[in-house]
Amino acid sequence: MTDFKEEQANEIEALESIYPDEITVLATDPFHVFQITVSAEEDETGEENEDEKGQLSVTLCFTYTPTYPEEAPVFEVTFNDDVAQEYEDKIRELVEAQIEENLGMAMIFAIVSAAQEFLNERIDDLKAAREDRRKRLEEEKRREEEEAEKKLKGTLVTIESFLAWKEKFDQEQREKKAKHQSSTESQGGKLTGRELFFQNANLDTSDMDLLDESDRVEVDESLFQDMDDLELEDDED
Repeated sequence: MTDFKEEQANEIEALESIYPDEITVLATDPFHVFQITVSAEEDETGEENEDEKGQLSVTLCFTYTPTYPEEAPVFEVTFNDDVAQEYEDKIRELVEAQIEENLGMAMIFAIVSAAQEFLNERIDDLKAAREDRRKRLEEEKRREEEEAEKKLKGTLVTIESFLAWKEKFDQEQREKKAKHQSSTESQGGKLTGRELFFQNANLDTSDMDLLDESDRVEVDESLFQDMDDLELEDDED
């Protein structure tokens, strides 16, 4: 006949040696009630990122039944942080799967090991997500800095870019000239006043320059020097 009480006590002793800091025995009579805390956290993080270090922690509480391990123990899962709470259903399913797989044998170590592995995997996921977010932020910052630097420096001119610009500029000038010539021809070849002005800068000279030498009258300015001394009187009626 199997002594279930002795088998349970032996498992508790083994668990206390494996998890000395994680296990807490809450009761021994009529059956053992105990809890084991399972946790995982990121490593290799700098002190400046200590507050952002990912960590997960759950506490598995077990109560032996009269015929454990021939029957399943009663278990309860307590989540020690909000992040771990997201995995409640997964952890419960994991514990139930381990109980079903190990029924008839001491199973607490298998359950705790599976929970530990699950949390380690989730920590890796959190770490990868945090690293991906960090890289995206760094890339956005780099692009912003490059844009700001471009605005300060302007566009650098190379021989290739200058030749391309000059070719485009010359083409635009040829098109403007052709369009202007076409417009002039459509008007019967007559030039506008503006066009005449720019074609002959001499048109803006004084009208005196248009008089012949024979038409010009020379004035003796000395005749008018004493004009200010004359007093003109009005004729009295």
